Amino acid sequence: MEQVKVLGTWTSPFSARVLIGLEEKGVKYEYQEEVLSNKSDFLLQMNPVYKKIPILIHNGQPICESLVILQYIDETWDSKQITPSKPYDRALARFWADFIDKKFFSQSRSLSLRLTGDDIEQDKHDTLENLKILEGALRNMSGGGSLPFFGGEDFGFLDIAIIPFASWFQTFEYFGNFKIPLETEYPLLNAWVKRCMERESIKKVLPSPDRILQAGILQAKNYLAQK
Repeated sequence: MEQVKVLGTWTSPFSARVLIGLEEKGVKYEYQEEVLSNKSDFLLQMNPVYKKIPILIHNGQPICESLVILQYIDETWDSKQITPSKPYDRALARFWADFIDKKFFSQSRSLSLRLTGDDIEQDKHDTLENLKILEGALRNMSGGGSLPFFGGEDFGFLDIAIIPFASWFQTFEYFGNFKIPLETEYPLLNAWVKRCMERESIKKVLPSPDRILQAGILQAKNYLAQK
């Protein structure tokens, strides 16, 4: 019998990518919640190089890094195609997924880590600028907004790579003490988020923005208590 297991943590958008991919493919899996401050021996055994989640374990074999895992899921289970069929479209999707990880999230995440200081103003500016860039990318990839998803007509790889971060917008706003004007400044992204949130895979996997925010507040309190 095929065995599929995911090691992750519920607050992680990277873990969410893996679970959404499996849900979209209709793959049955076992999920193990990890506490990153006290990583299990199993996690360290499955990912001895980076020692982090998410990890997909397929018939005893571990696959690490969320975008790598998404590609593996698509190549292993053929119930539906997640990645674009054309080489250029695949390269474009991977480029923007890399942008999300290396620019958007790395800069926006700092808002919930820097509680004070001048750098927070730069983080807010960068977050809004990166959203503007994503709005432009969605416009170009969806025919000016005539297509519903980053992948065109079908919900796919890049949509899965980006949508988990929408649950973090409220947390960014709270810690940055600013507003992300999705409806007025980023209308295509706003409409895309709403469409994605209607999918059963998203409803099942993504935590609510309120739950993410409460976890962030608790983390901040614990951080300040230790200083």
